[in-house]
Amino acid sequence: MKLRHRIVLWFILPAIFSVAGPSSPLWAQEMTLELDPTNTRVDFTLSDVLHTVHGTFVLKSGIIHFNPSNGSASGLVLVDVTSGRSGNNTRDRKMHKEVLQSEQYPDATFTPTKMSGHFSPQGSSVIQVDGTFRIHGSDHPVTLVVPMEISGSTATLRTQLVLPYVEWGMKNPSTFVLRVSDKVDLGIAASGHVAQDEQPADSRVR
Repeated sequence: MKLRHRIVLWFILPAIFSVAGPSSPLWAQEMTLELDPTNTRVDFTLSDVLHTVHGTFVLKSGIIHFNPSNGSASGLVLVDVTSGRSGNNTRDRKMHKEVLQSEQYPDATFTPTKMSGHFSPQGSSVIQVDGTFRIHGSDHPVTLVVPMEISGSTATLRTQLVLPYVEWGMKNPSTFVLRVSDKVDLGIAASGHVAQDEQPADSRVR
């Protein structure tokens, strides 16, 4: 290589890497988001002809690895199905015994497989996450739209999902008098810690 070309590269390469930043394909840097169960709400809403039932579940844990450069994602979000409460003990017992069968299926999980959309390491982003939602012993492909805000190392996010629980094999608790929807709305509002991994994604041991 001629001396002049070497000098040009010497000045240009640092500028390229500076502009590229950690989200560039040049870096292919994987990041990890760890959700904080104490600062996460998992709400559900079920409509019926008389009123709307609201309730909550507890998040056990949530760790998501993702690479903004190539869209790869992995990890596991784990929800305690046995923690479901709606504020009515009789209704909750029926929900756990006849619908969720939570003694047999105590957990619900989401396993991310792919992400897309514009991700910003600081400030606001709206990303799309594809993955598998497992509940009541069955896997279902889902796509989540996730608005996210990152400040420093703290991330806050929210998402929602409509669960066609009857279509997914669970019993509709409707009676002759009381008719409820065959779908339930699930909403998640969470916060956690986000950080770049020290290793590039392609060298990570899976």
